[in-house]
Amino acid sequence: MSELTLTVMRLGFLAVLWLFVIVAIQVIRSDLFGTRVTQRAARRPAPAQAGPPPAAQRQQAPRSSGRQRRGQPSTLVITAGTLAGTTVALQGQTISLGRAHDSTIVLDDDYASSRHARIYPDRDGQWFVEDLGSTNGTFLGQARVTSPMPIQPGAPVRIGKTVIELRK
Repeated sequence: MSELTLTVMRLGFLAVLWLFVIVAIQVIRSDLFGTRVTQRAARRPAPAQAGPPPAAQRQQAPRSSGRQRRGQPSTLVITAGTLAGTTVALQGQTISLGRAHDSTIVLDDDYASSRHARIYPDRDGQWFVEDLGSTNGTFLGQARVTSPMPIQPGAPVRIGKTVIELRK
């Protein structure tokens, strides 16, 4: 082999070796720090609007306006956590909370389960929170939610580091 061929092969081997090292470092970095999470604040209101089929919305619309007149909560507000400041209008439909992408509110919280909890109204317009068998639990005030519990306006519902309140 000529000297030139040997030098080109050495440089090629060195380039492949450096490429391997860089890829290995990127894999280790993503394992340590996780994937980069982009803000989804602009997409937050859209899932809250997606609810039951149109026929069910027509049936629920009159009940929703009646609830607001009687002083029932009309807004769900996230007061702490990665989605702090997010508001969702309560329109008489069930709100699912969790890490699953099909949840109404997708929580980016290490302590939240994929299907963590749900908030729903009963026939009289009272809102309830129910834990869906989560690992770390759902808390209403300081009490752990073990069965469906009524939520009073302003009472904090805590799921991991995320705190949610219903407001008038």
